[in-house]
Amino acid sequence: MYKLLICFIAGIGAGLGTGFAGMSAAAVISPMLITFLGVPAYEAVGIALASDVLASAVSAYTYGKNKNLDIRNGLVMMAAVLAFTLVGSWVASLVPNTTMGSFSMFMTLLLGIKFIVKPVMTTKESMAGVSVKKRIVQSAVSGIVVGFICGFVGAGGGMMMLLLLTSVLGYELKTAVGTSVFIMAFTAFTGACSHFAIGGMPDVACLVFCVASTLLWARVAARFANKASAVTLNRVTGVILTVLGVAILLVNYLK
Repeated sequence: MYKLLICFIAGIGAGLGTGFAGMSAAAVISPMLITFLGVPAYEAVGIALASDVLASAVSAYTYGKNKNLDIRNGLVMMAAVLAFTLVGSWVASLVPNTTMGSFSMFMTLLLGIKFIVKPVMTTKESMAGVSVKKRIVQSAVSGIVVGFICGFVGAGGGMMMLLLLTSVLGYELKTAVGTSVFIMAFTAFTGACSHFAIGGMPDVACLVFCVASTLLWARVAARFANKASAVTLNRVTGVILTVLGVAILLVNYLK
């Protein structure tokens, strides 16, 4: 019962983070399973990535249905992310141990504060003013940066994408989150398959409850986010990311 409760709580945090902000479930589920259930780190990441797949997919569908998804540029960014994640992983294998493991934890907290203090108020009209060629180049370059950092550090993809989509590419928040979860669905599927192929099947009960809970709360969050005003969405996203950032730091401190 304790195991299922931890998985359900982890899924709540991961689902809300995914549905509202395109955040990777791995940032929440992995430290929770490792700290409170003693799940091996590699297995915990595999469960988190598997939870990401359906949660990101259903969130992307909801954002797409509400016309808050840029598929064309999302595909360009996704190709660059997948390719340069491999490059980043290879470079990381050549470098001595780094102290960048907490990168995504601090990023979640800082990005949450950023949305509260300086909300993204870009409109779709201003987005349309950017040329197609420029947008494709921006998407490719951003994908290279996200992929390399993801592969080198091992985390932070969802948060990095959201930051670049809103700050560099100038996306309005809903389209940025929709495009981010669209990409995350594919990257998480690739990561989950490789984890299970290498490490074998994880604890089935943990896997099922984490996937189900994350999917449920991602669906709830995505539906709310697409109906909310820009101001409300910025505030809610900021608060959720800030709370999750603090919680993840505390959970890691308890390890």
